[in-house]
Amino acid sequence: MKKLNFNIGTEFQKLVWKEIAKIPNGKVITYQDLAFKINRPKSVRAVASACGKNPFLPEVPCHRVVRKDGSLGGYSAKGGINKKKKLLENEGHKFVKDKIIF
Repeated sequence: MKKLNFNIGTEFQKLVWKEIAKIPNGKVITYQDLAFKINRPKSVRAVASACGKNPFLPEVPCHRVVRKDGSLGGYSAKGGINKKKKLLENEGHKFVKDKIIF
């Protein structure tokens, strides 16, 4: 993985983005899982917000973070949610009615 210089964003956002950068190709986690990984289990919505403000695409692959019910959540990059789904399909993930199969 390319070394990133997290010179923008709040400390919380940087924490979230650094953890997202660790998610390997072909794996997904939930916003809730991510909140637990950064020791902020009650900050699920803030984690989702930080994902939406990610300026480091594609090096910080926020498309690999989904809702716990399997729906995709959001994707603020060009192409929106359809792009997120396509990226995940390209990594081998399958969907049923727009929900990812874990």
